[in-house]
This record gives sequence, structure tokens and C-alpha cells, in this order.
Amino acid sequence: MKMLKKVLLPLLIAASIGAVSTSALAETDKGRIVYAPADAINLVLGKIKAASDAAAAGTEGDALADLIKEASDGSKEINANDKVDRARATANNVLKAARKLAQEGKKAEAEEALKESAKKFEALKNLL
Repeated sequence: MKMLKKVLLPLLIAASIGAVSTSALAETDKGRIVYAPADAINLVLGKIKAASDAAAAGTEGDALADLIKEASDGSKEINANDKVDRARATANNVLKAARKLAQEGKKAEAEEALKESAKKFEALKNLL
């Protein structure tokens, strides 16, 4: 009987935790698009390229900063593992620096930061 209690009680606790676990029941919101990690990286790279093209075409200031912010916001969709998330955060910090430079009117430095962030996001594909 003691042996039965030692086995059944932990199993009961584990089953009850699993039954009400939020991660076990996690679903996406209706209307929300969920991207695969590689697709999300490609999405962000496309937005970075659009911002780079806009900068090359002469866009400056807040308009360029808004394009960079879209790329930064898109990076939040990249969900793979902890290693990829740390590398994503590092690449996203470069995007934030580019946005700040764009807001300050330093277009050339912002373009360089965009190129660097594109390289870092491209490197994320190797971590998948």
C-alpha cells in the first residue's frame, strides 16, 4: 500500500499539472498568422531590404525609422529555440541602433547598420 501511494500520488499530480498547463493548451489567436522560423527570417530580411532601398532612394528621418521599426517588429515572429532567440536579440539591437541613427538624421550610418543587421539575420538561418 505504501508503495502504491508513492507511485500513484506523483502520477496524479503530474497528470493534473499536464491537464491544466497553459503551454499544453496554447493556441494562436484568431486572425493571427504564425510563421515558421525560416519564413519569419525571410520576412524580416525583406523588410530590411525595403528599408535599405528606401534609404538609397533618399528617404530620411522618421519615414526611414518607421520602415526599420516594421522590420524590428517582424523579428518578434522568429521563434525557434534559445540559441536562435539570443542571436535574434543581438541582430534586433543592431536594427534598433539603425532606427535611432535614422531618427537623428545620420542616414549613412543607418544604412551601414541595416547592412550589418541583414547579415546577422541571414546568419540566423544557420542556427535553425
